[in-house]
Amino acid sequence: MGLTDLQIKKLSPKEKRYEVADGKGLFIRITPTGHKSWIFRYRYGEDQKPRRMTFGNYPSVTLAKAREEHAKALQSLENGTDPGFKKQEEKTKFRTEPTFQELLDEFWEKELSKSPTAKERKRLIEKDALPSWKSRKVSSIKRRDAVLLIDDVRERAPITANRLQGVLVRMLNFAAERGIIDISPLAGMRRGKEKARARVLTDQEIKLLWKALDLERTDIGMYHLTKLVLRTILLTGQRPGEVSRMTWDQIDGDMWIIPGELRKNDEENRIPITPMMKSLLDQAKPYSGDSKYVFVSPRSSRYSFKKPHKAKPKAGDISMTPLALSRAIARHWTDMGFDEGSERFTPHDLRRTVRTRLAEIGVSDVLGERILGHKLQGVLGIYNRHNYDIEKRQALMSWERRLREIIGLEEAVSNIIPFQGGSG
Repeated sequence: MGLTDLQIKKLSPKEKRYEVADGKGLFIRITPTGHKSWIFRYRYGEDQKPRRMTFGNYPSVTLAKAREEHAKALQSLENGTDPGFKKQEEKTKFRTEPTFQELLDEFWEKELSKSPTAKERKRLIEKDALPSWKSRKVSSIKRRDAVLLIDDVRERAPITANRLQGVLVRMLNFAAERGIIDISPLAGMRRGKEKARARVLTDQEIKLLWKALDLERTDIGMYHLTKLVLRTILLTGQRPGEVSRMTWDQIDGDMWIIPGELRKNDEENRIPITPMMKSLLDQAKPYSGDSKYVFVSPRSSRYSFKKPHKAKPKAGDISMTPLALSRAIARHWTDMGFDEGSERFTPHDLRRTVRTRLAEIGVSDVLGERILGHKLQGVLGIYNRHNYDIEKRQALMSWERRLREIIGLEEAVSNIIPFQGGSG
């Protein structure tokens, strides 16, 4: 007939441990202390020596669960496999398999650290996934776990959720490629829909922002290098991450050369240094001290972030980050003169603003895309290998003149400055 839950609950401890059969080799063992556990006794191999395996403790492992495991063990015996050895193999594999933290460390060393957005992507994992999954074995993380985790993030930050999903998909694909798991549990998972941003700053907003970023403005307590980074983005149209991580060795005479390995599309971008950009670099130099970075994070300085450095930065020299720029804009929004209820802009919106304004002054789409560092598409990208250095300089000089008009440093002749450079 087999045991019932009521019978098991009524089993009392005795002076010596004893076992009660459920059937076909499955027993429940009761110790003198009242501890109850599941035992399977069986014979295997040519010698048919008696063997046993355990299924866990009651009531954590219920009667139904114990019978389920017992049925699997009987099936293994019928297939000619020792169920005890098989279970021991699984335990050994599980013990030697890396945890999520260990996978992250390996992923960082072998692949992620080489990405231009490495720090931001790692921060997403550390902030949202690591607290829940740090000590879990990688194979124990199921698709449902990831879905629930990403859903929680999506409730507060939809775009961040998509970025987190992207890096987790790659990380678990990496685990499959390295033989840690057989198949990624996130294979084929679709991202949530994103509404493309279309925020472009008006002339008045550009003027307000530029004046707010003046280093002489003592009423706005923004880190001085943050101000210079934001101005540089507005002058060059480059990605916030590329500007904030600019190094002095990328400056080659009158060109800023961003190496391909530090860029999203792995392609080098050459940015002519205009007079206003040269002025920004000169202003940044006293703050960076002996750092390799042009825009040093205040966390690496021994001195007040409002004053130039007078000594080398601390060990662990670090640059500014796009996140710090976004936080600075949000923190000083009303201080800069913007209305509390007005539509916010991000550092990346400054890049979109430059691209839009280049088109307004007559810069061709091909040249505008090359300034931003986008790859040319299709046949044009394959056969057109021109570097556009001269045309880029002409276009950025025209944008600089237009910017000076907007902020009131030059008298405007017309709303649009005709661009005379090559069309590409």
